Amino acid sequence: MTAPGETALGATGLGEPAPDGTASGVAGPVRVAEHLNQALHGLLAADPGLHLLGEDVTDPYGGAFKITKGLSTAYGDRVRSTPLSEGGIVGVGAGLALAGDRAIVEIMFGDFVALAFDQLLNFASKSTAMYGRPVDLPLVVRCPSGGRRGYGPTHSQSPQKHLVGVPGLSLFELTPFHDAGRLFGHMLSLARPCVLFEDKVLYTRRMCRDGVVDDLFGYELVGDAPGWAVVRADGLTDHDAVVVAPGGLTDRALAAMRELLLEHEVACALLVPAAIYPLDLGPVLPYLASARAICVAEDGTAGGTWGAEVARLLYPALWGSLDRPIALVSGADSIIPSAPHLEREVTVQDTTIRDAVLAALGS
Repeated sequence: MTAPGETALGATGLGEPAPDGTASGVAGPVRVAEHLNQALHGLLAADPGLHLLGEDVTDPYGGAFKITKGLSTAYGDRVRSTPLSEGGIVGVGAGLALAGDRAIVEIMFGDFVALAFDQLLNFASKSTAMYGRPVDLPLVVRCPSGGRRGYGPTHSQSPQKHLVGVPGLSLFELTPFHDAGRLFGHMLSLARPCVLFEDKVLYTRRMCRDGVVDDLFGYELVGDAPGWAVVRADGLTDHDAVVVAPGGLTDRALAAMRELLLEHEVACALLVPAAIYPLDLGPVLPYLASARAICVAEDGTAGGTWGAEVARLLYPALWGSLDRPIALVSGADSIIPSAPHLEREVTVQDTTIRDAVLAALGS
């Protein structure tokens, strides 16, 4: 069981790699960061028209989180380190995409996507539709996001909510269940600008494969690609509550579910989408309709959130079966401190999710 304030999963498999914890097509244990790096290698090898741009992404540094290590050595000037200008990085990436190539660009810390907001809001997202005919713009903007690393107020935020609802802009989040290569392929195939959020702590966890999460939980993918991951305790088909959360919340949601099941006899299902906006709830509505309580969790602060958007979509779809409000879990209304003990007080923990589920069930 995870003690209050802990973020490691202990007994669950996302904390340390299992002996067979591999990603599809990769031999041996692999963590999310390694899997992401291997996916980018594969994409660049397969597509000579693909470019990757970002601050310090070239060797020997290979990016702040080493996601791009080895790429510039292998693929030359299609991988370029840029000046410190997030607006310039996204603008050049969108220009390459408009010119007929494809681009993946990295914002070193997702907080600084705010500096590229004009490029996303007024250039990239509009360029697909404002010239009198449809225009392809295959662009992916990678945003390492989230706290729990002690990086302080301007390097720990989860800015997803600030981009929800922009016409022409699709939002995704990395998960340990969805193959990164296939996810990138899907995003580029949309031929429209996409933002991919990557939780920085998730980088250290292992990828799940073959329907196995750990000793207690299993998962399946449902819906059209990229689809949803549905995570439940092995052998359980009925559940008291459903937690809906993006990929960065996976470790905390599973820790909460483990304690709820073993200590409170509350069975939960966890629903994790790779595509977070626009959101297709159709594949998971049967799981939601049968639950006594629904909890939507996210890392950002409350107010105009992704979770509120999920609830907005769920209420008309489930009005006939809901008997209590949908619970929303968000970070505290605060900047994120650098000191770890203070950071834990304002960021979502496994205990936050556990308590929200119990409150929603009236326990």
